[in-house]
Amino acid sequence: MNETKFERYEFQPFIIEAVKKLGFYEPTEIQERLFPTLLKGESAIGQSQTGTGKTHAYILPILQKIDPARNEVQAIITAPTRELASQIYQEILKVTECCQEGEEITARLFIGGTDKQRTIEKLKIQPHIIVGTPGRINDLVKEQALFVFKADMLVIDEADLMLDMGFIEDVDQIASRMPEKLQMLVFSATIPEKLKPFLKKYLENPKYIQVEPKQITAAKIEHWIMPAKHRNKINLVFDALSTFNPYLAIVFTNTKKKADEVADALIEKGLKVGRIHGDLGPRERKKMMKQILDLEFQYIVATDLAARGIDIQGISHVINYEMPSDLDFYIHRVGRTARAGFSGIALTIYEGSDEDALNRLEKMGIEFHHTDLHKGSWVKLDDRNKRKNRQRKTDDIDKKAASLIQKPKKVKPGYKKKMKWEMDKIKKRERRIKRK
Repeated sequence: MNETKFERYEFQPFIIEAVKKLGFYEPTEIQERLFPTLLKGESAIGQSQTGTGKTHAYILPILQKIDPARNEVQAIITAPTRELASQIYQEILKVTECCQEGEEITARLFIGGTDKQRTIEKLKIQPHIIVGTPGRINDLVKEQALFVFKADMLVIDEADLMLDMGFIEDVDQIASRMPEKLQMLVFSATIPEKLKPFLKKYLENPKYIQVEPKQITAAKIEHWIMPAKHRNKINLVFDALSTFNPYLAIVFTNTKKKADEVADALIEKGLKVGRIHGDLGPRERKKMMKQILDLEFQYIVATDLAARGIDIQGISHVINYEMPSDLDFYIHRVGRTARAGFSGIALTIYEGSDEDALNRLEKMGIEFHHTDLHKGSWVKLDDRNKRKNRQRKTDDIDKKAASLIQKPKKVKPGYKKKMKWEMDKIKKRERRIKRK
């Protein structure tokens, strides 16, 4: 096999073999910047755009530092959702399967919705790496089934989402039982004020690495907007999906109730639709993710839970049934498509009340294609700001008319009415000239 640019970090042979199998040739920007810090055992806070190779930025250095001869927990990786924890775990297994015989590194996944008693029984032999949701890991620690007091590496992935979902307290309890000299790696799309006390408690002079996106969303995403115009939005989504005929499409809604409503309506129209939201029970959720990953569905309806961290391969189209109230989630949603160099289309169905949000996204550098469906074909619409631009021209006419009409030195009763009549006459003349 050809050499890769990962060799320069002196990773162990099994890691280099795995990297080649995974088809990685060159580290991403966040990997290049994090590898030296993490391999030296230093703590770090990483901020980067979704789909930048963040997971392998910490997986590879952690695996490099694990001692297979020590039968104890050496690293803990926490994630806010079961799906994200499962994905991280699967990525670790892809690397550890290349370990030499007798030097195997063991990893275990601990998430809610699984039999806790059976999990405790299997912990008679402690794994080297633990991946899971903070609540379940903390439960096992409290039950004295999981021993974390010698684990000196802790990863907190999607820390801002962890905070939103109320899991930081569990993470705090896990961290407080770990060694004082703890290497902590925190990854977060944003660093909210409420997260700072926790970071200050555990991190002393961490390396702060922020990878600014070269552009706010992936280069190969086309951003389309379609006006709702008081039409039935379910019908619009159905027509858009039918016209796109996607490899795999994900439709985002803002609430669980709306996700069910949209999914049920699309199923009634004959589409096979999967759904992801917080109200699914553990078994349902696990089964749904398996069906989605096995490509049993061409269409998925989801809430923003799926916009962060869940990596579903091959999403060619994203449809925003409604604009998210937090515009960061627009970026996370559309980031599900056009991954790993592929192209994708993100369509947003917008209402008049979304104008301000669209303007703010445009100021962030997103260029929208204004479009609509007509008899099963996409048609290009005029720039939605055209009316505003036309209004500006009218303002210019107003200014010109005002400059030509002078207020009389001696005012007589009714002079304002006479001035307005004169101005209207000039405006009409100017508009006729512009139309010619």
